[in-house]
Amino acid sequence: MTLFLFSLGVIALSGLGLAIGVLAGRGPIKGSCGGISCGVPGGCAACPSRKDMTK
Repeated sequence: MTLFLFSLGVIALSGLGLAIGVLAGRGPIKGSCGGISCGVPGGCAACPSRKDMTK
């Protein structure tokens, strides 16, 4: 039971930290291009969020 309460507390503190970050003006967590989408042809190259690395 103690391990369950400890785990629940860690998860609650993590959620609270994320919420405080959003309230402080940071944007919410969002995904990025990459991972499984890079497996398809043109996946990473076609990403609109990809920064141009040539500059």
